[in-house]
Amino acid sequence: FLLVYIILAMTFGYTMIIAETSIGRMTGKSPVGAYKSFSDKPALRVGGWINAIIPILIVPYYSVIGGWVIKYLAEYLMGKAHLVAEDGYFSSFISNGVSSELCFLIFTAMTLTIIFAGVENGIERVSKIMMPILVVLSLIIAVYSVTRPGALEGVKYFLVPNLDNFSWMTVVSAMGQMFYSLSIAMGILITFGSYMKKDVPIESSTRNVEVFDTAIAIMAGLMIIAFSGGDPSALKAGPSLMFITIPKVFDSMGFGTVIGIAFFLLVLFAALTSSIALTESAVSTLQDELHWSRKKATSIMGVSMVLLGSLSSLGYGPLANVTVIGMQFLDFFDFLTNSVMMPIAAIASCILVSRVIGVDRIADEVTLNGAPFRRRKVFNAMIRFLCPFFAAIILISSVANAFGWIS
Repeated sequence: FLLVYIILAMTFGYTMIIAETSIGRMTGKSPVGAYKSFSDKPALRVGGWINAIIPILIVPYYSVIGGWVIKYLAEYLMGKAHLVAEDGYFSSFISNGVSSELCFLIFTAMTLTIIFAGVENGIERVSKIMMPILVVLSLIIAVYSVTRPGALEGVKYFLVPNLDNFSWMTVVSAMGQMFYSLSIAMGILITFGSYMKKDVPIESSTRNVEVFDTAIAIMAGLMIIAFSGGDPSALKAGPSLMFITIPKVFDSMGFGTVIGIAFFLLVLFAALTSSIALTESAVSTLQDELHWSRKKATSIMGVSMVLLGSLSSLGYGPLANVTVIGMQFLDFFDFLTNSVMMPIAAIASCILVSRVIGVDRIADEVTLNGAPFRRRKVFNAMIRFLCPFFAAIILISSVANAFGWIS
């Protein structure tokens, strides 16, 4: 999985980041307006709207997970490190509708407050201070995890390829993770590309994203998988691993409460930056396309977040018996956006670049002011042929897997 992910990030991910950032900077518009700038064809305009709708659907359930972080931070602040490390604590918490909903609403309010303040004043001040601290703290925890007894088995499980566990769904899963981790095919890169100054080199910025995102992801994997000893049964919990395994790591440390407070505080800021980016993309579209004021667009987005997010927040408690194609609401929204809509958005972007804009115009934007475009041949081949092909495959495979046709 890790090897496949790295290869995809350096090829597919690189190509899509270059394409979407260039589209945004060329037009200075959010996804819908950017697509319209190049073509009035209905199919491509739909592609622009899909890019715009994805963040609107993601940020509500993402805010639910942000609420979980707030809950754990509060517990550590109250000195309950042993409590949160107990088996069953996490499932008990998310099944408590009142507690889960309250934490979700607090996180949503924090996101909207920063959006009201403006993207530059909000995101940049938080990111510049908190992200380096989170990286350093994560490195300390990762070193601790890999030096514990039995951790070597976990490291081997994580880093040494095992072809017995490889299947086509490994590639599909890695590609799905890449979409989410690199923020491609969800309108964010087009939106933030529209804010990018002309003197900032696009390829260098893309390389930084590739390298740092992948390195931090590997470090996070070492934190969790090394501590678990590579036990497959302990690694099937998905995103909730952070709320199950990490507290056990902290509880085994002599100063676990202090580390727990620092870690979940910094994760909260990391979650906020992602939530802000998603919400900013949606707000920007509402401003550009419906000509709403920033205040009105943010308010409407807030109502949407509360309504859709509450379904996910209550989906493991009062609404646990209500499912969509056998999935809880949070899992369904994740499947719909990550496995269905993002591949479609990626295909639309590939068609827009290769058939309408032209790869030469993208190259002109990338090389503006003499900036380098060292992997131009890789970009050309990927955007014309391989990216749309793989995106179509992940779409078909994910849907087939969800309905049990393949495994």
